[in-house]
Amino acid sequence: MALRAFEKTDYDLLIRWIDSEELNYQWGGPNFDFPLDSNQLDKHCAKPEVISFVFVHEGSSAGYVELFRLSESKLRVCRVFISNEFRGQGIAKRMLEQLIELAQIEHNAQVLSLAVFERNTVAKNCYESLGFQVTSHQSGTRSFDGEAWDLLLMEKRL
Repeated sequence: MALRAFEKTDYDLLIRWIDSEELNYQWGGPNFDFPLDSNQLDKHCAKPEVISFVFVHEGSSAGYVELFRLSESKLRVCRVFISNEFRGQGIAKRMLEQLIELAQIEHNAQVLSLAVFERNTVAKNCYESLGFQVTSHQSGTRSFDGEAWDLLLMEKRL
């Protein structure tokens, strides 16, 4: 199991994984239109503060995750995704453990933050098991298909 850099050759993989409008919103928030496409990924990945990865498990691409540099010592964990065939196996936790270590060692992070939709209890529980704590709750800032999706902001000091 290892994180490796996300490259243009991986775009089709991620586009296949994000296969519905709701999943696109859950994964990317309001930043990406559905269907996801190479042009959107090109623009996003070209930003110097975006550091994106594919998680490889037993030779197969199992997930995607990003770090987003907020400052010299603070990074944000973004767009965490595990493909359907690898869900429910603890892969997300292992991917995030590696990401946390990488953020600390290679990027000198002292604080990691993230945002998760409150309704995504599986993800929230995973983040809490890794030491992230809810720092604030936002209501009314995000909605999908006419339904409000509350957002939890979480943080972990390294």
